[in-house]
Amino acid sequence: MAPQVPQTSEWSIKRLLEWTSEHFTKAEVQQPRFCAELLLAHVLGCQRIDLYVKFETCPDESQLRRYREMVQRCGAHEPAAYLTGKAHFFSLEFAVNSDCLIPRPETETLVAQAIDFCRHQTHRPTVDVLDLGTGSGCVAIAIAANVVETEIIAVDNSHAALEMARKNVEAHALQGRITMVESDLFAEVAKGEKGVFDLIVSNPPYISSGEYAKLDRTIRDYEPKEALQAGADGLDVIRRIVADAENYLADDGGIMIEIAYNQAEPVKALFDEADYLTDVNIIQDDLGHGRVLKAIRKDS
Repeated sequence: MAPQVPQTSEWSIKRLLEWTSEHFTKAEVQQPRFCAELLLAHVLGCQRIDLYVKFETCPDESQLRRYREMVQRCGAHEPAAYLTGKAHFFSLEFAVNSDCLIPRPETETLVAQAIDFCRHQTHRPTVDVLDLGTGSGCVAIAIAANVVETEIIAVDNSHAALEMARKNVEAHALQGRITMVESDLFAEVAKGEKGVFDLIVSNPPYISSGEYAKLDRTIRDYEPKEALQAGADGLDVIRRIVADAENYLADDGGIMIEIAYNQAEPVKALFDEADYLTDVNIIQDDLGHGRVLKAIRKDS
């Protein structure tokens, strides 16, 4: 039986974090100290940083009981973000649940490239953006929050994920600039005022069936499979996007797709084979992995 969180109120925040970090390490929970801090800060209704100025404070019995329950679930590899119902991405907070993927730091590379394109690589007064597979809405919202001259169509084929995205759009007061569309990629997407989009971005499913079976159980057992796995080589959805984007992308418009750390060359080959694309580039993430494929639509 897994060890129990201490029952008495004699346990300070400092001692609780030390105990939980050790417990999570033994249970092979990723980022054990970080997860312990997330859960305890959530229970106490404070920021993680605040824990460090309250080290000797002892949670009350009600708080300790809630914390104990969350620690037991997290120790069984349920994601801390789903337990707290929130995640942070690109310096913004997002509501999340098991209907959508948890935003990850790797995807910030995609957002940073999209923001740079909107600010510096197009001269239109309003940049029409299409976000395919929006999930929690984190990519669309991060772009809109940082570039006010954008209007974004955020697409997902999961009604439940779109409801979570809609909640996040409202929380960031972006309802007037981000429109939700339930669609299997381009199927239900109405083209913009100009008939096309200036930028298409996507963090699509890209995990191969073989790699999916090897994923950490925190991901495999809790996050939506349809948002992760994409066929034998992980490229099924990316192939569809590249094949159909020609009909939705403006002249000199950009397309950016997040990829797995080991997919740069096969995805670049797909981009190179698309006659309508030029200036194909592999963008590396902070760890030096090819993380985003970027290209420009040729003039018609």
